[in-house]
Amino acid sequence: MAYAFDTLQIHAGAAPDPATGARQTPIYQTTAYVFRDADHAAALFNLQEVGYIYSRLTNPTVAVLAERIATLEGGQGAVCCSSGHAAQIMALFPLMQPGCNVVASTRLYGGTVTQFSQTIRRFGWEAKFVDFDDTDAVEAAIDENTRAVFCEAIANPGGYITDLDAISTISDRAGIPLIVDNTSATPYLCRPIEHGATLVVHSTTKYLTGNGTVTGGCIVDSGKFDWSASDKFPSLSEPEPAYHGLKFHETFGSLAFTFHGIAIGLRDLGMTMNPQAAHYTLMGIETLSLRMQRHVENAEKIAGWLERHPAVDYVTYAGLESSPYHNRVERICPKGAGGLFTVALKGGYDACVKLVDSLEIFSHVANLGDTRSLVIHSASTTHRQLSPEQQEAAGAGPNVVRISIGIEDADDLIADLEQALDKANA
Repeated sequence: MAYAFDTLQIHAGAAPDPATGARQTPIYQTTAYVFRDADHAAALFNLQEVGYIYSRLTNPTVAVLAERIATLEGGQGAVCCSSGHAAQIMALFPLMQPGCNVVASTRLYGGTVTQFSQTIRRFGWEAKFVDFDDTDAVEAAIDENTRAVFCEAIANPGGYITDLDAISTISDRAGIPLIVDNTSATPYLCRPIEHGATLVVHSTTKYLTGNGTVTGGCIVDSGKFDWSASDKFPSLSEPEPAYHGLKFHETFGSLAFTFHGIAIGLRDLGMTMNPQAAHYTLMGIETLSLRMQRHVENAEKIAGWLERHPAVDYVTYAGLESSPYHNRVERICPKGAGGLFTVALKGGYDACVKLVDSLEIFSHVANLGDTRSLVIHSASTTHRQLSPEQQEAAGAGPNVVRISIGIEDADDLIADLEQALDKANA
């Protein structure tokens, strides 16, 4: 039977604990698991049998979370890890080799831009940054060494919505996977796999957990990509020496990427999610749809109010009719444009800093997707390491503040913004 989202966010992947009958998924706080006998241990290590070996690889609490997120995204399988940044590296790890590149959107979280433009060079990988609104430029950037296309469904910080259908058409034509960061949208607002994404990554730290308590990441595999269609992805299509020549795609089919992520990625990179973090995230996901509805409802009201304020230059929220991305909302994010956007102030950098310092309900933190409303001046913090040109391209110029709208009373949030704007422009 096909269940609705609201049912799946509570039940997917979980069942009463067989040993105790516990209804909530227990926190399996253990490093290792007892094998039945020597043959059982050998079968697990040879990937001939699925089970638990060591919590760097698999853990029952984390496994429930992985299955729940995969189900909500409409994917075949998922791998949970320690953070959103870890998820990005683990998504690229089976695809890339020295000399390969990823074509990435210019509209990405500042930390991702740094990870792609600086850190991955140490692996011999390269990122080519392109404006994803220019589909001809995206297509032109793909060459014989490109192994992935990467974008955000709703881009942080500006709340821009990517035309996933157009981008996936380009990646399909090139025979390479499309990786979509769905952190800001969540599967409640957007399901990238339905728009052609091969892999979906999340910082579960944000909306999925929703309460600012733990960090985590997840990679969801659509199961739809043919890793053996070319010689571009030998990690998945060719014999793996560490497993006596096993070919992941040939052996595991649509779950090849998921098994590789566990058996190679977590084994060797060690970016493991701890079971307590998985537990907090599972509890958060149980109310995901309710929270996202309120995030969207509040964001629409507050963005509209801000747009009319005389101290405001512009608001980037895609839910506003004035947004150039408004026509994508119904197609890509039919339940709303999310709770994240930026506000540009006519008073520039100084007014932004005063606004941040004057807010009372809004918390000044480097996070988003919390039940609490959050604010940050991206140019001096999360995007500080970027050049001025990169900041502008990412939507994080010096005259801009990023706002993550929470689920408090919208009128209280407006009153807080009003008094802070008055002080910022005094």
